Amino acid sequence: MTNISSNHNLNNLKSENLDWFLIQSEMKKRLGTEIYESWLKKIEFIEEFNNYILLSVPTRFIRDWITSRYLDQILYIIKSFKKDLIRIEFKIIEQNTKSVTNINNFKNSDTLENISFIKNSYLQYNRIDPNKRFENFITSLSNKLAFEASMKVTENNSQYNPLYIYGGVGMGKTHLLNAIGHDLKNHSKVMFISAERFMYQFVKAIKSNDMVKFKEYFRNTEVLLIDDIQFMNGKEAMQEEFFHTFNALLDKGSKIVLTSDRAPNKLSRMQERIKSRFSGGLVVDIQKPDLELRKKIIDNKTEELARLHNDKIQISKELKDFISSEVSNSVRELIGAFNRLISFSRIYKKVPNLSEAKIVLKDLLNLSENKVTIDLIQTLVCKFFKISKNEMLSSRRSRYLVRPRQTAIYLTKILTSKSLPEIGREFSNRDHTTIIHSVKTIEKLKESDPEMLDNINKLKNQILYNNKENEI
Repeated sequence: MTNISSNHNLNNLKSENLDWFLIQSEMKKRLGTEIYESWLKKIEFIEEFNNYILLSVPTRFIRDWITSRYLDQILYIIKSFKKDLIRIEFKIIEQNTKSVTNINNFKNSDTLENISFIKNSYLQYNRIDPNKRFENFITSLSNKLAFEASMKVTENNSQYNPLYIYGGVGMGKTHLLNAIGHDLKNHSKVMFISAERFMYQFVKAIKSNDMVKFKEYFRNTEVLLIDDIQFMNGKEAMQEEFFHTFNALLDKGSKIVLTSDRAPNKLSRMQERIKSRFSGGLVVDIQKPDLELRKKIIDNKTEELARLHNDKIQISKELKDFISSEVSNSVRELIGAFNRLISFSRIYKKVPNLSEAKIVLKDLLNLSENKVTIDLIQTLVCKFFKISKNEMLSSRRSRYLVRPRQTAIYLTKILTSKSLPEIGREFSNRDHTTIIHSVKTIEKLKESDPEMLDNINKLKNQILYNNKENEI
């Protein structure tokens, strides 16, 4: 590697043989102005070596975004200018600290933590998320076994290989893979890849007649972490190659960890010998999060919000208990529900009450739209305002009838997917302009009349959350 003298600046490092300005122009032309201005413009050329080039970006996030979406295309463009260049290395250098000293420090450093590279167009998928570690994986009875088994993999005395973790979407399987990779990456060669990405590289190698390099690439690792192995179902050629890769890694003592959305025996279109290998290690499942875990997660997110963002938003205990008890399908949905409430609080400058929370989280609470009918809305509104349905649907314009009628129309518009003409037909064939006027009237009243706002929230709550017991 060529030494760089301290009195050179970055511009003097540019190779005489490689014009980075032309490469930038080509990237802009091929990938589009929007992508270039948003992401690729931030890449800066540092130096060219024998068979690779060193580039810099200002943040880890930008590096990860570029490597996951555009790196293959960037390498292709670079190779079109100089075929000898077969890989790219990235260095993270913040804009305000970019200097020759930083580059020299990088070259002399024993650790290459900030580098992601591709070799011969094989994208190394070791984008291990530093935020997903064992330390911030919250446990309870529903996931403790999978957590303990994953911890064991990082120890030298692990007695099982492979480790196979299965469970539904959003249960924390990928978090555990990340945590294993994060613990082992400093002293072991770790390959972290999804089954879909493995398939992509496999097909690419076949098309380019490059299977020897493919085999070397995937078998030259000490820890193989594969996410979503069920993606291989029904793909015979891919399974054949994976089987031999799997055996080669086991023979050399490499550790293998796989995740899936189902148990090995439920992989219906997977070769029996592969399922047998999976079952020969330790198979553990992550169950749906129990109430204890859900409460821990919400408490943790609340603390994180206050600590990292100095946020003054205070989610009430009533709301936290509500989402912990009602959003039970997965950890991901639970965190998503919490984030929705936080977004609502920031947009409207207030913490939502329980009725508003139920509206915001309607889809997560399994309050399916087909349970909310226009007839149900009309019935509950009439009951609330103590009028008959015949009165509400009549052509009379008495004030005590107009407001309930407009309220029912407004609730129908926001709680169902019915079109304006459909709503008009259900309200005694009223014109769609009448429907629009009713909706706008109630929206204005909500802003100026606290009683109307309270009535709307109460009715929403009855319609969406307790409609079974209110049906007539």
